[in-house]
Amino acid sequence: MTSLSDEIAVEVKGISYFYGDRTALGDVSMNILRGEMFGVVGPNGSGKSTLFRILATLLPPARGTACVLGESVTTRAKQVRGKIGVVFQDSILDGKLTLKENLIHHGHLYGMWGKALRRRVDELLAMTRLEERRNDRVETLSGGLRRRGELAECLMHGPPVLLLDEPTVGLDPVARREFWEDVGNMQAARELTVLLSTHLMDEADRCDRLLLLREGEVFALASPDDLKRKMGYDIITVRTERAEQLVQAILSKFDLNPNWEDDSVRVEIVDGHRWVGRLMDSFGEDIESITVSKPSIEDVMLFRKDGPDESDNST
Repeated sequence: MTSLSDEIAVEVKGISYFYGDRTALGDVSMNILRGEMFGVVGPNGSGKSTLFRILATLLPPARGTACVLGESVTTRAKQVRGKIGVVFQDSILDGKLTLKENLIHHGHLYGMWGKALRRRVDELLAMTRLEERRNDRVETLSGGLRRRGELAECLMHGPPVLLLDEPTVGLDPVARREFWEDVGNMQAARELTVLLSTHLMDEADRCDRLLLLREGEVFALASPDDLKRKMGYDIITVRTERAEQLVQAILSKFDLNPNWEDDSVRVEIVDGHRWVGRLMDSFGEDIESITVSKPSIEDVMLFRKDGPDESDNST
C-alpha cells in the first residue's frame, strides 16, 4: 500500500449523470487522498467510465460537484487538465508516428519545447523501459508496449493525479505485470495519486481503498481487506471427481448450501475451519483436496442479499 497524506486530491460530492432516462451515476460521493491508489470497481454499465470522463473534464455532471486538487472540473476545466494524466481504455497514440514523436507532440500541447522537452522524453522512455523502441512506429508495437507508451505520454507534463480507465484490457499477464511495475515505480518516485477503474480483481487488490459501483450507485467504499472481512464468512473449496454427487450428499446430511462447477464444490460458511473435519469425516473418500479461504473482491461484488449459510455447529 502507498504512503498517504491527509490532503484530499480528488473530491466528489453527489455526482449524478443521465443518458436519457437511464441513470449512469446516482448521487456518487467520495474523497481520494493525495498519494492514494484508489480503485473504482463494478460490472459493465455500473458507471465507472462515466465517472472517469467527468473527472477528466470530458462530461459535465448533471448534478453535484467534483474537484481535483481544489479545482472544479466544470468551472476550472483548463486548470484541472494541467493536474491530471489520463490513460483511457482506447489508445490515443498515433500509430503512424514513433514513440518519441508521439511524446514530443504531446509535450508541445503543454507548452514544452527545446532541451527541457527532449530531457523529459528521454526520462519517461527510460522509466517505462522503452528507450530501445523510441524510433519504432507505434503501429508496430505490441499492446503492452503501446500501453507503457501511453503511460509515458500522459505523464509528460508532470501531473500529480493519474486517471487509469481499465488500462490493461486486452493485455497478456506479462504485459499487465510490467505495466503495473511501471505505475508502482512512478507512484513511489513522484507521490502520484492514482485513480483506477478496473473489473480485474487482482488489480483491485492493489488499491488502498475501493469504491464499488452497482448500476451507478455506491455499493461500498473501504479497503480491500475491510470489504472482504465484512463479508463475515469463509469459503470452503473441495476438489473432487464427483462434484454433483458430493453436493447432493452434503445437502442430505448438513444444513449447508453448496454449489459446484466442473471438479470443485464450494461452500460459503461462517467459521469454515470448523467444518473441514466434518466434511472429511463424512465424505473423505470423495475428496481429493479441501481448502479454506477468505472471500475475494469478486465475492464482495457478487454478494447475495440473502448472504452465506450461517448454520451453527450443532448439526
